[in-house]
Amino acid sequence: MDPIVLISILAGLVVILLVVGAPLKPVRFLGNVVVKVVIGALMLFFVNAFGSFVDFYIPINGITAAVSGLLGVPGVVLLIVIKQFIL
Repeated sequence: MDPIVLISILAGLVVILLVVGAPLKPVRFLGNVVVKVVIGALMLFFVNAFGSFVDFYIPINGITAAVSGLLGVPGVVLLIVIKQFIL
């Protein structure tokens, strides 16, 4: 498929979406989830920063960031417990 055709189709879809309007509730929910995952990644960053003093590290990836972001501080504690006792 020609790139110009593909770009014009995508631009047309964006214009239709802007004219009709996106349903706000799913977009807002998705935005909240993304913000929580980013906050979870920041919490894991601080745990790793303070854990470096005692040679403790939790890898920051999508799953650990989602667990710590969606569950909050109990999720971070859960990841620490799993790292210490199970792994």
